[in-house]
Amino acid sequence: MDHNLQIGEATFHVRTEGDGSPIVLVHGFPLDHHMWDGVIEPLAEQHLVIAPDLRGFGQSTGDHEFFPMEMLADDIAAILDHLDVAEQVTFAGLSMGGYIAWQMWQRHRDRLARLVLLDTRAVADDEVQARARRVNAESVLSSGMGEVPGNMLPKLLSQSTRENKPRIAQTLTEMILRQNPRTVAAAQRGMSQRPDVRSWLPDIKIPTLVICGQHDLISPPEEMRELAACIPGAQFVEVPHVGHIVPMENPEATCVAILPFCADLE
Repeated sequence: MDHNLQIGEATFHVRTEGDGSPIVLVHGFPLDHHMWDGVIEPLAEQHLVIAPDLRGFGQSTGDHEFFPMEMLADDIAAILDHLDVAEQVTFAGLSMGGYIAWQMWQRHRDRLARLVLLDTRAVADDEVQARARRVNAESVLSSGMGEVPGNMLPKLLSQSTRENKPRIAQTLTEMILRQNPRTVAAAQRGMSQRPDVRSWLPDIKIPTLVICGQHDLISPPEEMRELAACIPGAQFVEVPHVGHIVPMENPEATCVAILPFCADLE
């Protein structure tokens, strides 16, 4: 079912499927909820799946020059309120969605039953990375999205995926190209100023699953394995032959990891 929720000045497009304990799927940058298309129906066989387009992405609206991760976490909490989801949720966030997960833990932890962190980072951008994000923000505002897929796909997808699954690369390219440059710039600025949350990790006491692609160049397995080791009791799963967008590159392995992790929430 598709919902369009008016929350403040923004309209949020949210897809819901299934019934059972809720799982919120929060997409990465610069994408929308369709990056989860391969896992929504399998997960919905056992759970209520909630897959929003973040503020300004996909079919959602909301225009700011700066999207702090705190604001995007508050948006997710408001979406749950508008959908009358009172039960604690499993929050699954990929990349930028993981940055939002940290803020959900910090600001709305009473809403969380579990965390699933996919291909994300706890460390903040260094000055070089933050400057690159600001430069990229100005570039998309002046030149549009046309060059973004060519620059990003080698970082988002493994070489194996690009060579052997061209349809995934095409789908991802189309998803990137349809995003609003102003939203993309605002999110880049927000990510450039996100905090280093490594000191928070030992205090995360809810069940946590960490998933990483074997060939992820943005949040490599050694970094994510260390992240998982800092969260008490966290499970770590490395998915072979894929890169940064595990749910698109191997949706089956993604579901195989998530469903047993959430089995006692059914």
